[in-house]
Amino acid sequence: IPLQRSPKLVFASAFPGRLGAIKIMLADKGQELKVVLVSMEEWQQGDLKATCVFGQMPKFEDGDLVLFQSNAILRHLGRNHGAYGKDSREASLIDMMNDGVEDLRSKYIKLIYQEYDTGKQAYLKDLPNSLCKFETFMAKTNSGFLVGKELSFADYNLFDLLLNHLVLCPKSLDNFPKLNDLVKKMSARPKVRALLDSEAFKKIPINGNGKQ
Repeated sequence: IPLQRSPKLVFASAFPGRLGAIKIMLADKGQELKVVLVSMEEWQQGDLKATCVFGQMPKFEDGDLVLFQSNAILRHLGRNHGAYGKDSREASLIDMMNDGVEDLRSKYIKLIYQEYDTGKQAYLKDLPNSLCKFETFMAKTNSGFLVGKELSFADYNLFDLLLNHLVLCPKSLDNFPKLNDLVKKMSARPKVRALLDSEAFKKIPINGNGKQ
């Protein structure tokens, strides 16, 4: 299904955490995106929430196709922008690595929203055990990306999450050269750099509760 000229992304200000990868990927691909920010007051009224399949944001509209769940959106974009591997084998590996990214994101979200004040040091102590899995896999492929020789939606997802961790702990990637190189390489892509430097992107909080 070809993407329309300007797909629309709707989200509430309390749920910014999973938007980064979507916005970064679309920017890098030169795809225009209309962003609609819903106030918490409107969200809490419940009418909009009732229209969401799982009662969650974000909501992505591409013509008459409406998607929820951020990873479904990423996969849709991957298919439409050639970022889902060169064949079914690579696609399966990309799915696997993206699931790994989501495992780490779930841990990160738990820290931010439930354990930030009491569990941050323990989280950072254990973080290398999660990051080394990606580092080892990338060392085997030795292409600079998670899978194959081209960027996939999983790379955008990992890049976004690594940026969050560099805010949480600036030294978190010091012992992971492959991951550090991925962040540098992605950050240097002109359209990605322009997005990251834009005021519109900067003003969106990393997390809805102000923790970072």
